[in-house]
Amino acid sequence: MNSSLIQLLVLAGIAVFLIIKLRAVLGSREGFEKPPVPVDSTVRPRRDFAVIEGGPDRDIIDHVPEGSPAAQALAAMKGAEPSFTVGTFLSGARGAYEMILMAFDKGDLDSIRPFIGADVEHSFAEAIETRREQGLTVESKFVGLRELALHDATFNPATREAEVSVRFVGEVNSVVKNTAGEIVEGKPNEIKRQRDVWTFARKMGSSDPNWQLVATGE
Repeated sequence: MNSSLIQLLVLAGIAVFLIIKLRAVLGSREGFEKPPVPVDSTVRPRRDFAVIEGGPDRDIIDHVPEGSPAAQALAAMKGAEPSFTVGTFLSGARGAYEMILMAFDKGDLDSIRPFIGADVEHSFAEAIETRREQGLTVESKFVGLRELALHDATFNPATREAEVSVRFVGEVNSVVKNTAGEIVEGKPNEIKRQRDVWTFARKMGSSDPNWQLVATGE
């Protein structure tokens, strides 16, 4: 027997051995088999976070207790006017406080008339007229705001009228002078703290974006 025949027999034996081993490992398929289930090739976006709906509105509960009447009123305001935010309102109230306070001290109602209600305008006008009759003038400078906080809020769904009260603690340097220019109240370099609670009102959904000062107090 030549060497070529021997090599052929050896290769044939190895092939038979491998076939037997593969059948033992993989098994055999016999009879009817269900067709393979197609794999869904649709690509779905991966979510690395959970979506939480109906959570607390931080724009509201950062300023008033959650579930309080004030919080409910602010939520109703947002429902009536989705663009309304408490943070933006308070930023506007900060600027309005300085503007109205300084205009009142100067006796200048014309510049702030669009931002004050009728009752406030009437009381301001009376105070300014009393100063004028007494020959007094006020020289003041707004130094800064030490505190600003939302005090209360109410909303009437029937009329869509909203009222928001804000507590201010401002720092002001002011003196009162008589007709001779003499200081009768205050000191030139003295900074006084002024505490106020102002109430602003507006009809939600109105085309006029201005809130009006409708009440003042401490």
